[in-house]
Amino acid sequence: MSYLFPPSAPVAVEIQGTAERFPVHRIYCVGRNYAAHAREMGKDPDREPPFFFTKPPSAIVANQATIPYPSRTENLHHEVELVIAIGKSGKDIPVEAALQHVFGYAVGIDLTRRDLQSQAKDKGHPWDTGKGFDRSAPLAAIHPAPGKDFVSGKIWLKVNGEERQHGDIADLIWSVPEIISELSTLFELQAGDLIFTGTPAGVGAVKQGDRIECGVDGLDTLVTTIAPAGQ
Repeated sequence: MSYLFPPSAPVAVEIQGTAERFPVHRIYCVGRNYAAHAREMGKDPDREPPFFFTKPPSAIVANQATIPYPSRTENLHHEVELVIAIGKSGKDIPVEAALQHVFGYAVGIDLTRRDLQSQAKDKGHPWDTGKGFDRSAPLAAIHPAPGKDFVSGKIWLKVNGEERQHGDIADLIWSVPEIISELSTLFELQAGDLIFTGTPAGVGAVKQGDRIECGVDGLDTLVTTIAPAGQ
């Protein structure tokens, strides 16, 4: 087979404790999955089916990366999240079988151009420009935990050493098995999929030169720096 130009290199994420890498297929994100965050975004939390949006695999950046402040925004927000790594394909997965599809977990940040997202919401447009832009998904190493649930643990984020977000995975409106089950009715999940599970309250803006540090109990701490002006 010949190509018009060389194909892009595959996107893969570090796996804690091994030289092997996790090849990424798709990135899914759950919106407003913590009650307090739903309220701070002006919505009432409830148990209606969760909604999803996506980011391209090329949005991923590795731990300890320095990334440029993105274009076309004056309101870049941080959102720390527990990320599910899918290791087994499936569709229409029952809740009670959902954990069979889990490979492991990681800490991620859903960087958001909040001004562009808000403009899209107001016009009833898709969120792609607010959510799916270049380098919008910093991600730490995946910790293998095949078949395991993640039911509790502190989740937090600091900017320049100051705590901004603090919560517990136990506060998820929709649990890990429920997220996997619901998403599998919309898409056939594939080994290599990543699912960002939502963010707790306290989201806010970051600026050039800021250092973001975040984590979830039991997983690698994720550090991302927004490049200073002029870099």
